[in-house]
Amino acid sequence: MSQTFLWIEDRKEKSGYNFWKVFLKTLYPDIILESKINNSELIKAVKSLQDNENKYIIILDNSFDNYQIVSEHKYLRNLIKSKENVFLVNVICFEYILLEFEYLTQWVFAPDDELRVKREKALLARKELVSAISSGNMNYKTFREIIDYDQNIDSHNIEQLSARLLFDITRNTGFEVSKKNIGECWINSCCEWKLRQNDDICGLDNRRIDIREKMSAISERTESLQRLAQLYREAVL
Repeated sequence: MSQTFLWIEDRKEKSGYNFWKVFLKTLYPDIILESKINNSELIKAVKSLQDNENKYIIILDNSFDNYQIVSEHKYLRNLIKSKENVFLVNVICFEYILLEFEYLTQWVFAPDDELRVKREKALLARKELVSAISSGNMNYKTFREIIDYDQNIDSHNIEQLSARLLFDITRNTGFEVSKKNIGECWINSCCEWKLRQNDDICGLDNRRIDIREKMSAISERTESLQRLAQLYREAVL
């Protein structure tokens, strides 16, 4: 019986890998997660793949304003044209998945949380960025809210901006996400945050949900993961 693999570029110690591990275990337990360490090794693995029986889902970050990544993505797409059992999911980057999640601010912040005010610039930039990308407008660097947030926006690409935005919005909460760590509140049922203090109140404090409901919500309320679910149904099952 054939198996299904998800190949990613994230190292095992990184936040992206830990998210995918929990996501698959919760919603797609039959998919086997494998880290290929980096972009180059992931592409090499696809290029050398001889297996025609199993199914392979590939996630290579598509930072569309990073020339090197665009070139790698183009090369990868050409590689899989001749491989009927290999499928590419278009994801900007792991951080953008959580950044575009519809309920991000509702989960991270309690209704009257003062952090909403303190992080207003980051929240406005996130709103405009997600709106632009969702509508197909890739000229996100022209938006005033994004320029106000990042004065050096011209020297940053979409992956760098997404990572910084997500961190600034979630920092010092149970949902904090950095390159190395993902907050326990993303990958556990409410409330299993070991370092939680009495004044750490989030938007889920009065409606605590389990990990399956969390992963299902993220899957259903992000365009990136909606595409993954559709591909899984059409090409893998």
